[in-house]
Amino acid sequence: MSIKEISSKLKTIREPEDLFLQKCREDGRKGVTDLVSKWQRAYEKEQQVRGTFTEMTEFERQLRKQGFSILAGIDEVGRGPLAGPVVTSAVILPESFYLPGLNDSKKIPEAKRELFYEMIFKEALSIGVGVVHSEVIDEINIYQATKKAMVAALNDLPELPDHLLIDAMELDVPIPQLSLIKGDARSISISAASIIAKVTRDRMMKEYGEKYPEYGFEKHMGYGTSQHLEALDTHGLTPWHRRSFAPVKEIAARTKA
Repeated sequence: MSIKEISSKLKTIREPEDLFLQKCREDGRKGVTDLVSKWQRAYEKEQQVRGTFTEMTEFERQLRKQGFSILAGIDEVGRGPLAGPVVTSAVILPESFYLPGLNDSKKIPEAKRELFYEMIFKEALSIGVGVVHSEVIDEINIYQATKKAMVAALNDLPELPDHLLIDAMELDVPIPQLSLIKGDARSISISAASIIAKVTRDRMMKEYGEKYPEYGFEKHMGYGTSQHLEALDTHGLTPWHRRSFAPVKEIAARTKA
């Protein structure tokens, strides 16, 4: 077989014990050796991703063993930006859900994040979203606003879960819950909620960017980049800015003066 034919065939191989792969390992041609090495690297990476996903199902599996069946992961996006809302999501996944590569939404490239968003919406049993805008954030502080948004996402679900998995937060609701530090990298339910919240908020910020193109919201999503700070100095505040956040607060005071 030609190296091109071998390359095509190797793309269909899934197990290292495959007889064709064994024959390729015995082939003395450098091109074939390189193809086998490439296959091995891809296989090891895939196994690592699968292993990580399995590890991220541990909390869900333990809760199901305890008799809980409707598990909701809850996460937020947007606590740190100078502008825009804090957005949360609550996601209930089926026990059979499988999406290797799922992780903290901030660690996933945008194109893949969008793909995962669509896949989660297709496979999830139910999804809720909560949004709290800047004026409320200024009134009650970002911590309380995040809790408020999480409760809103929970109430947005068509059915209430019997247990919650939450990223580093505890909610004042009469539902058993587990708060996990860095939960979006430790639980598939929280990670799925992270994806939904991130994509939802990013789309909102892109819309704000169309209304206020000089601020570049669609690029920095409201975070305090140099472009954003320069736009604040030049153009002042928009309705989406958090006036209780530094340096927005100082710029607002200077503008009034």
